[in-house]
Amino acid sequence: MGGAALVVPGAGDASAVSLEASLAHALRGGAPPGAAAALAVDLGTGQTVFAHNAGLAVVPASNEKLPISYAALVTLGPNYRFGTDVVGEGRQVGDVWEGRLVLRGFGDPSLTTAGLQRLVQKLAAQGIHKVTGDIVGDASWFDDRWTAPGWKASFAGAESPPLSGLVVNRAARKQRLVANPPLAAAALFDRLLRSAGIEARGAEVGRAPAAAPVLATVQSQRLSLILERMDEQSDNFTAEMILKELGAEAGAAGTTAAGAAVVRRDLGAAHVPLEGVRIADGSGLSSLDRVTAAELGRLLVVIWKNPVFRPLLVRSLPVAGESGTLAGRMTTGPGRGVVRAKTGTTDLSCALSGYVGSRYAFVVIQNGDPVNWTTARNAQDRFAETLALAARRR
Repeated sequence: MGGAALVVPGAGDASAVSLEASLAHALRGGAPPGAAAALAVDLGTGQTVFAHNAGLAVVPASNEKLPISYAALVTLGPNYRFGTDVVGEGRQVGDVWEGRLVLRGFGDPSLTTAGLQRLVQKLAAQGIHKVTGDIVGDASWFDDRWTAPGWKASFAGAESPPLSGLVVNRAARKQRLVANPPLAAAALFDRLLRSAGIEARGAEVGRAPAAAPVLATVQSQRLSLILERMDEQSDNFTAEMILKELGAEAGAAGTTAAGAAVVRRDLGAAHVPLEGVRIADGSGLSSLDRVTAAELGRLLVVIWKNPVFRPLLVRSLPVAGESGTLAGRMTTGPGRGVVRAKTGTTDLSCALSGYVGSRYAFVVIQNGDPVNWTTARNAQDRFAETLALAARRR
C-alpha cells in the first residue's frame, strides 16, 4: 500500500492501524492485483487513513462526473441557467414577421416541448400571427461533434443522445432518436407555432445573424438542480452537455476539449493533484479518461470544506439503500442511509467515491477488461461499510 505525499497512520496508533487492515481486507478480491486504487480520508483531521495505488491512473467510469460537477459550480455558478432564444431575421409588420425566425440553442440538456411552447406564447403575445420565412434551428453554440472521444460506436444514442447545442426532449420523438436534433427542434417549433394559430413556412438548419434581435427567451432550472438529478441518476447526456457549456462560456469554444481544459484549470486552482489525470469526456464513458484516487480524494475534501458547494454536491449523491444508483446497494447494515457516493460502471471500470456520514471521504476504483461488476461492487460496499462502522465507533 502507499501513495506519494499521502499521510498514513502512525505505527503507534492501534485503532488507525486496525482500520487500515480492515479496509485492506475489505478491498481484497475486488480486482486483479494492481488494477484497483483506493483512498480514505478522515474529514475531521485531514489524515489519510488508507491508501492503495492512490497515484495510479485508472479509468473512472461515471466518477468522472465528480470533477465535472465541481467545475460547473466553480465556473458557471449554482444559479446559472441555460437559455434558448428565438431570434428574428427580418422585421415585424403588423401581425406578420417578414423573414425567418431562428430557434437558437445554448446547450440546455433539459429543454422540452414545454419550453418551446413558452416561446410560442411569448411570440403570440407580441402580436405575431404569421411568419413568411422558415423556422431555423441554430446549434452553433457547440461544435458539430455529437459524441465524445474514446466512446464505443454503440454508445451513441444508447448511452447518450447527440451532444448538440440545440436538443429538445433529449433528441427523442415518439420514443425514437431523431437523426438531426437541431432540425427536429426547428420542425417541432414550427408545428407548435401552427397549433397556436401562427402561420409558418417550414424548418431548416442555419445560424442566426449576429445583429438580429432576440424576440423571446426561456431559461432552464438552476444549475444546482440540474446537477442534483445528473449525479443521482448518473445522467451521461447532461454531464457531456455541461462540459461543452464550460468550454463555450469560459473556454475556447463549445467543444469537449475546451470544456476539459476549463475543468483542469479549476482543479489545479484548488490544488487537486493532476499527474496522470486525463479528461476526455464529461460522463466517464470514454476509454481515454484517467483519474487517480489521490485526485478524487482531494476533490472530495475540497468540496467538503466549501460551505456553498458542500450541501449542493453532497445532496446530489445517491444514498446507500435509499436513492439513485445506490438504491439497491447496502440496503441493510451500517452503510444504509450513511454512505453518499457517486457510482460508476463500464466494461473497463467499476467505481464508488463519496462520503461516509460527516466522518470520511473515500474512493474505490477497480479496472479490468472486462471488470467483474459483482465482485467489484461487493468490495466497494465492504470498504464503505467498514468506514461506516469505524465512524459509528468514534
